[in-house]
This record gives sequence, structure tokens and C-alpha cells, in this order.
Amino acid sequence: MMSNFTNRLSNFFINYFTLTPDLVPQAEAEQSIREGVSFRGTNILILIVAILIASLGLNTNSTAVIIGAMLISPLMGPIIGLGLGVGVHDYELIKRCLRNLVMAAGFSMLASTLYFLISPVNEGHSELLARTSPTIYDVLIGFFGGAAGIIGLGSKNKGNVIPGVAIATALMPPLCTAGYGIATWQLNYFFGASYLFLINSIYIAFATFIGVKLFKYKASADEDTARSRRVRKIVYTVAILTMLPSIWLTYRMLQDNKFSVNATNFVNQECEFPNTQVLSKEAYIDNGQRYIRIALMGKVLPADSLNEALSSRLGFYHLAGTKLIIVQGDAVNTGSAMTSSASDIYQLAQSTITRQQTCIDSLNTAIRQIEDARGVALKISPEIKVLFPQVEDIALASPVFSTVEDNRQDTVNVALVAFSSRMNTAQTEKFRKYLQARLGIPSISIVEVNPSVITNTKTR
Repeated sequence: MMSNFTNRLSNFFINYFTLTPDLVPQAEAEQSIREGVSFRGTNILILIVAILIASLGLNTNSTAVIIGAMLISPLMGPIIGLGLGVGVHDYELIKRCLRNLVMAAGFSMLASTLYFLISPVNEGHSELLARTSPTIYDVLIGFFGGAAGIIGLGSKNKGNVIPGVAIATALMPPLCTAGYGIATWQLNYFFGASYLFLINSIYIAFATFIGVKLFKYKASADEDTARSRRVRKIVYTVAILTMLPSIWLTYRMLQDNKFSVNATNFVNQECEFPNTQVLSKEAYIDNGQRYIRIALMGKVLPADSLNEALSSRLGFYHLAGTKLIIVQGDAVNTGSAMTSSASDIYQLAQSTITRQQTCIDSLNTAIRQIEDARGVALKISPEIKVLFPQVEDIALASPVFSTVEDNRQDTVNVALVAFSSRMNTAQTEKFRKYLQARLGIPSISIVEVNPSVITNTKTR
């Protein structure tokens, strides 16, 4: 029973995955690949035109234009030819492919550099930036793209495999980005893009080499076994060494992504305030230091207390060591978060709110001073009644006096006092010093008020 099931399963996979009936003869496949290796005349012109189109697409951040340039480009030919040459041990083909590939890459970078030197737009858009940080995923794209390419070239039903591989592996944009890096003297762009092109080229060729071996293409008649073994070792070594930096870059990408996710969770969970909303948030790394920048809109919160409270929560989100930058009030930079018109409206509203808040704070201060003066007068009244029985009524105030001549202003502490019997000079001085000490003020003026005036005021 188990044996029958195994046989049926084996037959199922053989029927669906066998390649032999669909493969073209080796000579036909080789001829198709070898014809695309040469770079002469029209091929060079097409390559330069494709590079210029791709540069325009990167310059304008247009994905459609970039895809069109990738379809036009003849760069796939020497790369697949390189894999074929290694697979069938045709060393002359290997040399020709390497020479043509280096020449094609050189012409491409030169054309791209000249374009970006002339172009008035030199800002790096997302399509450019995407070509400067290759990862292990680019290795896999290159490898599987190359696998699809050799399967398509070796089979009877080619379909749209080669154009699809050209788009998926994206050989042209890295060369354009490398030219952009040279033109703007941003070497991180140049090295990142050049490495991405190297990954794509090597792994397309490597997948072609493996495909040739799986198709059991026969080697050339004058095969040198020792030399073939040496070439295979070089191929495997180059493939591994090319992949190693991408593994490190992938690790860094995953760490950055984890940091970004944790930062988003932190802001969403911890930055919820009754009268203040998060306008924008940004998590970034600068010189190895991680930062989270939060812009708040609404009621201004105490900066020191807010920073300390939020910083103490970073460890719970695996963000220990991250620095918080909290921006609120007029310091919020809304330009990147809103359109210009919305930003203008926001700034106007924020300015109005600030003026109103200043006015409210001023009025609250005045009210608080009046209430404090009333409270102090009531508090010390029992003491005054015992120490200075001549005092019948007292009112404390801090009026602002203006000099008529030069409008100079000064605040004066005044005690308005109604006496039941007049104090002598010594008693008045003693009373003044008592008020200074009791109220904690450097000086105070005592102004005598007629008791009858206060009586009349009370009866109204």
C-alpha cells in the first residue's frame, strides 16, 4: 500500500516537473545565448539610450520610465553568457562576456554621470535611494531571476521570461545610481549601487551555471579537467564572498525595521494626552545613536517632566538608550507633515492660541496677586490686633506707579491703614518693619486712611 502511494506521488512530480520534453537542443540554446553576448554597433547605442531613459526615470522618480528602460536594455546577454561559459567550460566565451560586461557597465556609468552632471535636478528620490542598500533579498532576486532566465532560454515555450527577468533583476537602475553618485560626489551612492549591480550580475550568472549543469549541457571537446575544477572553485568563492556583505546589510535593515516598529508602538501607546495630540513622529539613527522625534500640537506640556516620564518608559519597548526629541508649541516644524496651506492655517491658529494663553496667564497672575493680598491681610489681622491695637483697618496692595515725565514704571508695596488713634514716629517705624518681616518684602509704604472714608465705603 505504502509502495503504491510512493510510486503515484513520484509519478505525479515527474509528470509535472520533468524538463526534458520542453527543452530545446543544446546547440539551439547556446546559439541564442551567444548572439546576445556581443556589444557592437546598435547594441551599444541601445544600451546608452536605455541608460539615459533610466536616468530620466530616476531623476523624475518615475517607476514606469525605469521599467521601460529595463526592457530596452541588452545587459542580460553577457551575464547569462558568462554563466553558460562557466557551465560548458568555454573559457573564450567567459573572457568575451567579462570584457563586454565591463565595457557595457563602463559606458552605462559614463552616460549616466554625464546626464546627472547636466541635469538641473540633483535631489535623491526614493527610486534612487532604493538602489543604494542591497540586502540578501537582492541576492535571492538575482539568483531566481537568473534561474528563470536560463529555463526560459533553454525551453521551447519562452513566453515573456526574459523581459520579466530584466525587470525583476533591475540591472539598469543601479548603474544609473552609480553614475549619479559620481556626478554628485556621493560615494555612498556609488558603492551601494555598484555592489547591487555586482550582486545581480554574479547571481544571474551563477543561476545560469547551475541551470546548465541541471540541463546536462555537454562541455567543449577540449575540456581541461584541472582548469575546470579551478574555475568552479573561483565561481563558488566569488558567489559566497559577494553574498557576505549583503547578509550584514540585511541584519542592519532588520534591526532598523525593528527599531522603527518599536518606536511606532511606543508613540502610539505612551503619547496619549487629553488636550494634546501627536502631529508627527520620526524614528531615525544618526552616527549610531537612535532618536525618536515627536511633534505635539495642542496644550503645551511641561517639557522636562514630559521628557523624563516618557524616557522612563523606553525600556519597556526595547528602546533603551534612545534619545527623545519632543517639539511642541511654536517650535513644531509642520512643513514636512502638512501642505503649505494647512501649515499656514495651523501657524495662524497656534499664534492666536499663544497670544490668548499669554493674556489668560497675565489675568490669572493678577487675580492670584489680589487673592494673595487679601489672604495675607486676613492672616495677619489677629496678630496686628494684639501687637498694634491702634490699627483699626488695613489693606495691602502692590500698585504700579508711572512717572509722568518719562513714563518709567515701578511697583510699590503699600499698606492702607485706618488708625483708631495716631501712632508716634517710633511706633509707625516699628509697625512698618513688622510688615516687611511678616510679608517677606524689602520695603513697604504706610498710607494713613481716614476711618470715616472706610466706614462710608462699607455702608454702601
